[in-house]
Amino acid sequence: MLLSLTFSALMMRIVTCAFVLSSVLLSGCSSTNNSQASLSDPKDPLESINRPIWTLSWDYADKYVLKPTSQAYVNNVNSEVRTGLYNIALNLNEPSAVVNSLLQGEFSDAAKSTGRFLLNSTIGLFGIFDPASDFEWTRKHEEFGEVLGKYGVGDGAYLVVPGLGPSSIREEVGDYVDKYYWPLAIIDFWPNLLRIGVIGLEQRAALAEQEQLITDSFDSYEFVKNAYFQNMRYKVYDGNPPIEVNENADDELEAYMDEFDEDEID
Repeated sequence: MLLSLTFSALMMRIVTCAFVLSSVLLSGCSSTNNSQASLSDPKDPLESINRPIWTLSWDYADKYVLKPTSQAYVNNVNSEVRTGLYNIALNLNEPSAVVNSLLQGEFSDAAKSTGRFLLNSTIGLFGIFDPASDFEWTRKHEEFGEVLGKYGVGDGAYLVVPGLGPSSIREEVGDYVDKYYWPLAIIDFWPNLLRIGVIGLEQRAALAEQEQLITDSFDSYEFVKNAYFQNMRYKVYDGNPPIEVNENADDELEAYMDEFDEDEID
């Protein structure tokens, strides 16, 4: 069941990416008037495609397949076994975190990720246990998409990938590069599918705590999209994003205050 779900998600991701790319190319051939009419958010030029996919994913696929599967996994699998499997899956990401940290000039984080991988892969029995945390070497997963963001590459178009949720062109490119890092590049198909499945189930279980926020939001699509971009920005700047100044809003406020002062004088 788990493998079939994960395989389907992967295939849907490939199909969606191909469809999105073809849509982007075709949209370049459409008229300017039609393009301007269909765009409400410059970060989301594919909203007309993303929204139906989001509705299908959240209201149906997640509600009737992903969420029940995750709940069954959490309720029926021993917590220690779950922790061990999740640790193994995440431990395999440590080498990519090392390289991506080095590419960003974050040498201290690269050293910690190296230490985590070596210690957890040996003393921790291939990552089942996490003795590196005892040395306060906390896990910090760095993706190649964050490397691109660090050097000024924008998010690109927002995407909703069936079964996998919010993404962007930059993140998809980053994920494509990350899978070629050792040891992920040499893991056979089925073990890698199991790794992805374990991570997906645990992440869906963790989402349960924030699920009500999505349900109660006025527009769940916009809520998730805005949260996604805020999270990406937070990750690119390592938790310290610069404050954005809306110059247009400042100008409008200043003009309003000037008008208010003039009315008071009159």
